[in-house]
Amino acid sequence: MKNEIKDILPTEEEIKKILSDQPKLSLQSFETIKDPSKITPLIKEIISRQATMNIGTVGHVNHGKTTLVRAISGVQTTKHKIEKERNITYFLGYANAKLYKCKKCPEPECYQSFSSSKENSVKCNICGSELELIRHISFVDCPGHDILMATMLNGAAVMDAALLLVASNEVCPQSQTKEHLIAVENMDLENIIIIQNKLDLIDENIAREHYSQIKAFVQGTKAANSAIIPISASLGLNIDCVIQALCNLPIPKRDFVSPPRFIVVRSFDINRPGTEVKDLKGGVAGGTLLRGILRVGELVEIRPGLIYFDSNNEPKVEPLYSRIVSLRTEQNNLLYAIPGGLIAVGLKLDPFLTRNNRLEGKIIGHPGKLPEVKTKIKVKVHLLKRLLGVKKGNINLTYVGEIKLEEILLVNVGSTSVGGFVKNIEGDNNDIITFSFSNPICCDIGEKVAISRKIINWRLIGWGEIVQ
Repeated sequence: MKNEIKDILPTEEEIKKILSDQPKLSLQSFETIKDPSKITPLIKEIISRQATMNIGTVGHVNHGKTTLVRAISGVQTTKHKIEKERNITYFLGYANAKLYKCKKCPEPECYQSFSSSKENSVKCNICGSELELIRHISFVDCPGHDILMATMLNGAAVMDAALLLVASNEVCPQSQTKEHLIAVENMDLENIIIIQNKLDLIDENIAREHYSQIKAFVQGTKAANSAIIPISASLGLNIDCVIQALCNLPIPKRDFVSPPRFIVVRSFDINRPGTEVKDLKGGVAGGTLLRGILRVGELVEIRPGLIYFDSNNEPKVEPLYSRIVSLRTEQNNLLYAIPGGLIAVGLKLDPFLTRNNRLEGKIIGHPGKLPEVKTKIKVKVHLLKRLLGVKKGNINLTYVGEIKLEEILLVNVGSTSVGGFVKNIEGDNNDIITFSFSNPICCDIGEKVAISRKIINWRLIGWGEIVQ
């Protein structure tokens, strides 16, 4: 199959057709990315169509994460039936937004947000003058329920910064407020913005006391010096202050030169039931590009590919190859994609292979340029002192116990969660753990992993770094 598919970059006419449905957005050209070393994420041609930063929303259940995303982007990220029925997030939600600034209005009123497909030329809602596009961001809306911690950790793998939401009508910290903050810290997120939400439900004195609780909670963490922004997401109050903070975030350093590595966080079949064979479209993989550049028409490899088991019940992997037939971010068509933001990669691949998130956790890149597929890794582990988010009455349960031989733990590697069998324990402090997996994974030395143990539900007990 690899030899039958070649890079088929679109012609000038095909490029015009790809981009013609949105004439008010900047046109893209392969000339812009001819020399990757000269690319910056703020080139107008790029941020007009593509988000270049991933912002996670984390915190306890029902603290307003999804409501804040909707207030900024206009997108409701809870789309599944069970989420609408119970009014909580069960799956990772995604939404894009463009952030603009008016040069004439005072701060923070000068900061405004619009949908990802908003045209380049936008007028200020207040004074009517021209707005300047400052950022184009993607939100990764994480579930706050304790039973969905593994889902949240998958989302943390693609975040550049995080909004930590804390509802002011509840004592701070709640269990998942603690657990999520520890998780994003251990995934090396330096930029964390704290949002004190639901101020419309309390009076001023309680708000000040709650502010003090937040300050005490984040003391000694990476969020200790973060601004605490008071808002009411449901009423849209102080949202401009949140937009201002997002616009002031530093642009992450990106690698545009290395071979591309796209991490898949979801995949799906876009064909409706009953579609004729001749009208079928290939599967779609959604995720983010960690480095390099992807182009429409390129040949790509997906690792691990098809996984099956031989007669000895040993896992085997068959590589998957395909061609990129489209790149999209929400409603915007792309000619190429750079690191940052959430991208949908349309593939010339049997949609059965992408249905129901079957590609979740896999990696896409140029053939032969991806990490090897492994069923065993060695990790230097750092355990938490206490279990977070686990309570018996009002008393926290005991310290995290040591990892034991032949124990089965949940290991988050990139955007995949996989059961890890503890094969060996070594090192001076018994902190070098060898995990064996029944399902192969694709990873590199130096990658961060999160480790959870089954205590009623899967609970975060530590993190680590792959050393071998």
